[in-house]
Amino acid sequence: MRAVGLDVGETLIRDDRDWETWADWLKVPRHTLSALVGAVVVAGRDNSDALRLARPGVDVAAEQAAREAAGVGVRLAEEDLYEDVRPVLTALRAAGTRVVVAGNQPARIGELLRALDVPADVIATSGEWGVAKPDPAFYRRVVEAAGCRPEEVVYVGDHPVNDVFPVRAAGLRSAHLRRGPWGHWWADDPEVRAAADWSIDGLADLLDIAAGRR
Repeated sequence: MRAVGLDVGETLIRDDRDWETWADWLKVPRHTLSALVGAVVVAGRDNSDALRLARPGVDVAAEQAAREAAGVGVRLAEEDLYEDVRPVLTALRAAGTRVVVAGNQPARIGELLRALDVPADVIATSGEWGVAKPDPAFYRRVVEAAGCRPEEVVYVGDHPVNDVFPVRAAGLRSAHLRRGPWGHWWADDPEVRAAADWSIDGLADLLDIAAGRR
């Protein structure tokens, strides 16, 4: 492993705050939206379908723009980062592994991650690149940012449809992370485990992978 690519939502950052503000914005109880998120995870559907179930016919993009205009849109603070992010990414870089943060997120999240000085060589989002997972072009951009061959890049994420199956098809290696609703629900699925090169419980496992101990 010469480089690691990392998803953002429920890999580096908790999504709790965003779902809570969405529930408040749509005027549904927070536990209701949380349950709907679980339902779409189990069904293998897109996360945003939870919003469409909470308010049928909602234009998610338009509502997101309205939230931003109202000052309750995308926010990110230190407490939104998982505790292992800084120490593990710092250790990987110190060991000579190139760290590329790249996920399906709006451009604003890229700006906020850079403002938090997350330890990475490259921080980019689908909103900035103009291409999103699982489009093969997204993984080509990850490889370009990594500066090495696809098979030398390990991509880490919680969502099998975005972070395991298409990663393998693109020639990168994958580490499926048991974190967040998607990560926990699909961690023991036979097809996911067969497709992923590694199944990990936290980012610290990447240190063993980088050192060849796993």
